[in-house]
Amino acid sequence: MSYFKYQGKNIHYEETGSGRPLLLLHGNTASSNMFYEIAGRYAGHHKVVLIDFLGHGKSDRLTEFPADLWFDEAMQVIGLIKTRQYGKADIIGSSGGALAAINVALEAPELVGKVIADSFEGETPLKAFTQNIEQDREASKKDENARMFYYYMNGDDWEHVVDCDTSAIRRHDSTIGKFFHKPLEGFQPDILLTGSREDEFICALETDYFERVYGEMIRKIGHGKIHLFDTGGHPAMLSNQQGFLEISRGFLEE
Repeated sequence: MSYFKYQGKNIHYEETGSGRPLLLLHGNTASSNMFYEIAGRYAGHHKVVLIDFLGHGKSDRLTEFPADLWFDEAMQVIGLIKTRQYGKADIIGSSGGALAAINVALEAPELVGKVIADSFEGETPLKAFTQNIEQDREASKKDENARMFYYYMNGDDWEHVVDCDTSAIRRHDSTIGKFFHKPLEGFQPDILLTGSREDEFICALETDYFERVYGEMIRKIGHGKIHLFDTGGHPAMLSNQQGFLEISRGFLEE
């Protein structure tokens, strides 16, 4: 297993395939294990790079996640790109990983080729989600499918990971309230925003959420594309795996 140092801690990463680097960034309470199936399908054309953010997967644990979680995760990605000297890397981020991906491109555009941001809330937290996060997470700990997911992603201490993430989301919402430090008007790389119209976390609250929020983001950025799948749950990247592969490969190879 390979690790690099970030602020004195070990972050796990893996590389497979060859070609232009493509980083896959996982979402909250998950790890790079979420890309177990799809990663190999990119490896024929890319050097696929998987990372476990600090506190997740095989990376060192934290006693507490930072409130500005998705910005800190972006700094971890920037550290990896520089450490491994990837040059310009393409990035696909899903859910919370999408927020990290956009932050990487805003903070270090010289290190980024293209960005695909999948199944995320937009520029600010979704209040309907954050207001109930503690109750929802406690309920998820009692759900067998959720428990199996958490365990597969993080191992025996999955409950600590979930609790740290819940606390970070709550603190971010109450003290920071926005995901990006820099305005989207300065976003430089090509970008594709993706999602599912049946996303149970987002579109269940507002059917046209992605059309509205993604549309506003693209207006601010001044360029970019949107692709929404009619079916499939959260995240679209995995619930529409074949369709996502086709769309993403076309975008990355343009």
